[in-house]
Amino acid sequence: MAEDIVWSDAELTCLLEAKICAAWPPEVWQSVTVLVAVSGGADSVALLRALSRLKTSGEGSLHVAHLNHGLRSDEANADQHFVQELSQILGHCCHVKQVDVNRLASVRGEGIEEVAREVRYDFFIETAQRIGARFVATAHTSDDQAETVLYRVLRGTGIAGLRGIPVYRSLNDLTTLVRPMLNASRDEVLAYLATWNQDFRSDSSNTDTRYMRNRIRHELLPRLMSDYHPRTRESLLRLSDLAEGAQRIVDDRVDELASKAIRTQAPNLVELSLEAGCAADPFLLRELLIRIWREQDWPRQSMGWEQWSSTASFIQGDHRSQTSLNLPAGIQVLRRGDVIKIEFTPIVGSKRSSE
Repeated sequence: MAEDIVWSDAELTCLLEAKICAAWPPEVWQSVTVLVAVSGGADSVALLRALSRLKTSGEGSLHVAHLNHGLRSDEANADQHFVQELSQILGHCCHVKQVDVNRLASVRGEGIEEVAREVRYDFFIETAQRIGARFVATAHTSDDQAETVLYRVLRGTGIAGLRGIPVYRSLNDLTTLVRPMLNASRDEVLAYLATWNQDFRSDSSNTDTRYMRNRIRHELLPRLMSDYHPRTRESLLRLSDLAEGAQRIVDDRVDELASKAIRTQAPNLVELSLEAGCAADPFLLRELLIRIWREQDWPRQSMGWEQWSSTASFIQGDHRSQTSLNLPAGIQVLRRGDVIKIEFTPIVGSKRSSE
């Protein structure tokens, strides 16, 4: 068995920063405004420290965004103070917003995790627009990637879901979300912070195993690695890479189907050719439906394998037996002559109904 490699402090510093540079070269972002999402946890603090060190030239600037969800009272306020102080030490402007996520989730009738994610990204987008940020950088690691793939496997997913978290994602026409640490592990992050004697905050909710993602992180994945295969995390990451290649091929086929099938695409309405839908491969039709929901920004939290399959079956089924199908979040599929109409009616009290 090969001996464990022992890294020096200098090598640990170079390792994380080299991985960030490989994923997101400094010449791409040094001359533009970058908004760095910092919760105060180890991952985001390491990202901010690394980007601060890598920002050696260019006219651009780094800004920090911190959202106080108001979920942990004094602890959350201490997180906010920590991020503000660190930003000041490093010389970056810090943008802070406080939101009562508990109250908002109650008003919307949605889960706390879902609402927290929504308000977090809304805050990033609003702040990026206000300061003219070209990029929003978040600190997801390869551990987050493996946990996400496993989470999606358990919930039920297709090839697209197995791809996990992308390095780049467009937030709007002007701003791109980037995750430059997806090729770095959490252990590498902790080692990097240790070389700088850099403190960070620990979110107590991250150990709360009432949440499925925390159970995967603290219970399921360690159990799989200890009792079944020590390289389970690497296997999940390899699966993600393979799914990425396969999905590119699928996307090309879905492009062809979309050009034949989609007749109308408006904010709350999409009309499909019944003939093209019936002639499509069921797998590609499901992929087209998923793309439509994503492009329309319709709620997908309650749309699992059963819902996507039943929608495809409705489109391709006996035209006389059923003329409408009700789906979660106020979405209805209607068969009208040679057209399939998919209509979204926002639920009163939801975020989208108030926009």
